[in-house]
Parts: sequence; structure tokens; C-alpha cells
Amino acid sequence: MLQILEPILGVTLGVLVLLDIFLLVLHARADTGTISRLISYPVWRGFVRVSHALGQKKGPFLSFTGPSIILLVIAAWFLLLTLAVALIIHPNLGTGIRATQGETPTDFITALYVAGHSLDFVGGSEFAPETPAFRFFFLITSIIGVALVPLIITYLLEVYSTLRVRNSLGLEVQLHSAETGDAAEVIAALGPHGRFDATYSVLTQWAEKATEVKESHHFHPVLFYFRFSEPYYSVSRTSLVTLDTVTLIKSAFDPAEYSWLRESAAVDQLWRSTMMELKTLIKSFLPDADVTIPPDEQTLAFWRRRYAAGVERLQRAGIKTAASGAEEYVALRTQWDRYITLLAPTFAFHLDEVDTALAKVK
Repeated sequence: MLQILEPILGVTLGVLVLLDIFLLVLHARADTGTISRLISYPVWRGFVRVSHALGQKKGPFLSFTGPSIILLVIAAWFLLLTLAVALIIHPNLGTGIRATQGETPTDFITALYVAGHSLDFVGGSEFAPETPAFRFFFLITSIIGVALVPLIITYLLEVYSTLRVRNSLGLEVQLHSAETGDAAEVIAALGPHGRFDATYSVLTQWAEKATEVKESHHFHPVLFYFRFSEPYYSVSRTSLVTLDTVTLIKSAFDPAEYSWLRESAAVDQLWRSTMMELKTLIKSFLPDADVTIPPDEQTLAFWRRRYAAGVERLQRAGIKTAASGAEEYVALRTQWDRYITLLAPTFAFHLDEVDTALAKVK
């Protein structure tokens, strides 16, 4: 019975590992993956629990989470694939597979060693296939092992390349806001003295990068586990400042003076790409979360005060503002604030770290 069950278990495990590699590396979509999903989120939660006791060292400690998850997933692929092949080989030691010299050991450790050799993970072996079926089996496993290494290297290069793009956007948004995280500061810098001559090109480039980052998270969901000490590198902060910028443009700008900017394709793309990113992340990491809960009266009051503070900053910059846009601001913010409220604490950021402008008026 064991001779029958071991190969069946080995084939099943091998298919699961190869399916996970295919879905995570080749198919590359945020809502896919098998083994990697079982590793990533529990490891993240474990890091977060430990970080609660570290005080000021919490940020640096959590910065190791992303690399650790990647290493654990890759290690799991190699180890489980080796185990899968060993389960197929073990019942056939001494029959389909023999030692080239002397008696053939039949213990499971030997099966693991032969499996590693068949996948080309270890050096030369004193074991050889004796039947056509196992010669073909060794050929297939060798091809899989040889293909796996460059595939994983390519995957790592892509992940860190897209991580650089995400961090670059986060830093750009931080610098646009004069390192305050306040969308009103972003707009004041883009339109000093009410002049927005070069603003459209800046917003267009911003929208292009936001779209690229959205698709990066769709391709490589592991990016979200890369949590840096600086809040401005977080998706929550970048998304909030981006959407708050669009919300202020659409609600606070004088429609007679700036209707061309309020209705521009760049502003619309900024909104849509960032909203799509937030929805993708909620679907992947908090699928049971209710994003339709309306804000309470206290929150609405905070938003109105935030709007008033934003308008005051725009007026000081010489930007003409709408006569009354507070309710439009509230209506627009209601569409995206819940996503930020859910995502920021899920990935170990306090809301005041993410929404610095709102924190000032509370």
C-alpha cells in the first residue's frame, strides 16, 4: 500500500509546486498562487506580532519581511519539489533505481539525495535509473530543475525592478508635498501664484507611473509585503496623497478658472489607476472586508475641516477656489477613504502616519 500511496502523493505535491510557480511567476496575477499564499500572509502576520514589542525598531524589523517571504517561498519550492520526487523514487530504490556500485540503500534519506541529483540541485550521484520509465523520469526532472533556476532569477529581478518603481513614485509624491504628505502642498507647488503652465505634463507623468505601479502590484502581490520604515514608501500614503490631490482639484478649484484641469485626462487617469490599485489590494488581502460602510458624523466633520485647511493653503498660493466645495469634497472622499482606512493598519501603519493632513485638523 505504501508503495502505491507514496508515488501518488509525490505526483500530487509536484503538480501543486509547479502550479504555484506557474501562477506566481508566469501567469503573474494578484489573485493566484497556492503554496506561496499559504506562506506569505502568515509570515507577515508573524513579523507584525513580533514588531509590537520592538518600539522604535518596529520599522527596521518589518523591512525584512518582504525579502524573508521571498526566500521562504523559493526555499519551499525547492524543498517540496525535492520531496515530491523523493516520494516517487523511494518505493523504487533497488528496482527501478539502483546504486552503480554495491547494494542499493532503500531509506528515505537516500531517496531525497537521489531526488536532489535528478533535479540537478546537488552534485554527482552513485545511483542510476535502470528502466526506460525512470530514465525518462530523470530526464523530465532534470529539465524542470535546470529551468527553475533562471526562472526564479528572472522573477527576483522583476520584483526588485518594480519595487524600485513603486518606491520612486512614493518618494516623488513625498517631494511634491514638500515632505509633508499634504495634498494641498502638492497643488500649491504645482500651481504657484495660480499658474498651472507646466502642471499638466507633471500630472501626466504622475498618472503614467501610478498606472505602472498598479499593474506591478497586480503582477507581483509580494510587493505589498515590502514595508519600509518611512511611511511615504507605503502604498497607503502614496494612494492617499494622490487621491486627495485629485479630490481637492475637483472640489476646491474655481470651475470657471480651472475647468480644463478639473476635467483633464491626466487627473482622471490618476483617479482611476489609483482606485483600481486599491481595489486590487483589497480583493487580494482583505476579500471579506466591507468597503461600503459610510463615514460617521465625526469623520465627516474631520473631512470638512481638512477641506477648509486645504482651501486656505490654496488661497495663500494664489489659486482661485470654488465658492463652496466642501460637500463635493466629502462625496469624492467617501469613494476612497475606506480603502485607505482598511489597508494602512493591515500593513502596520497608523492612520496618522499615512494621513498627516487629516491628523493636523483632528
